[in-house]
Amino acid sequence: MKKKIRIAFIYKKSNVFLDLKHYDTTYYHFFMDALKRNQKISVTYFPSDNSFDTAKLKGKFDIILLYENWNHNVPDKLIGIENVGIPVIARCGDFHAVKRYDIISYHDKYKIDYYFGFNTKNFFHEFYPKKFNYKTVLFGLEPSLYESVGPFKDRISNKILNSGAIGNLSLYSKMINKFKKPVDGNPFYGYRLRTLCTQLPYVDYTSTLAHEYIGDKYPKLLQKYRSAIAATTFTPTIKYWEIPAAGCLTFMEITKLNEGHYLGFQDGETAIFINEKNYKEKFNEYLSDPNNPKWEIIANQGRKHALENLNNDKAVISLVELMEEILK
Repeated sequence: MKKKIRIAFIYKKSNVFLDLKHYDTTYYHFFMDALKRNQKISVTYFPSDNSFDTAKLKGKFDIILLYENWNHNVPDKLIGIENVGIPVIARCGDFHAVKRYDIISYHDKYKIDYYFGFNTKNFFHEFYPKKFNYKTVLFGLEPSLYESVGPFKDRISNKILNSGAIGNLSLYSKMINKFKKPVDGNPFYGYRLRTLCTQLPYVDYTSTLAHEYIGDKYPKLLQKYRSAIAATTFTPTIKYWEIPAAGCLTFMEITKLNEGHYLGFQDGETAIFINEKNYKEKFNEYLSDPNNPKWEIIANQGRKHALENLNNDKAVISLVELMEEILK
């Protein structure tokens, strides 16, 4: 029998994203649940303070896995990492924090061999040197939360759900975004179309924390609606696979800029693709005939694609394949 890959997972004790009580349980389910379900690996968890002595890992582990690639939720000091002789893989954290916190400096400090995240390699290399190794791993969808969903016919049909961060549409804010493009400031820059959608009378908007459906309850919010919006300007977020998994007809911003095609959805078959030129037309096509059977067919096919191809277990398989490749 082939030996399991022994993984040392290192993170800060204070990491709120690995607490099931946090409003965002995405990372908890991937790292604390899905990793344990894979039979090819054995994971030991090392919750730590601001320093961790890696000498204790030598000869006992095959891979060091870091929650992310800087000291926000990983110990600042990985003592002896340069001598431990174990490959280091790190999840890539917030891309827009790279320059602000000099995150690239942690590449050598942590001796990182490989990065992973759910974004494309092209997007990763817009922020990191081309020589840094990166693999796209589409994690985030915990299958058990979407096993059963409410009937499509019983859902709200005359409104389209829109949720998440949006930008400020004041004239001053628009001018600032136009000329300075503050990536770290107004979310209008990263969620332009999502923000524009909130201006439509038939779009029900709710911010991330303005409702009771946070954490594991979020799928219940999605299931109230027949349709919902997944729109990000530069790169898809997990909403792109959460929304269809909940059985919603997903209006999905897919453009050359955000490279959304890599998720595998097909326009008119598993989602409805939108952009800043056609979104109103696409919404009106649905709202003028919401009981047309084709919408439920597209929603069901989108759900099937998300659950079969974009779930946490598939993501762990992809990550394990990376580990096997590194260890060859």
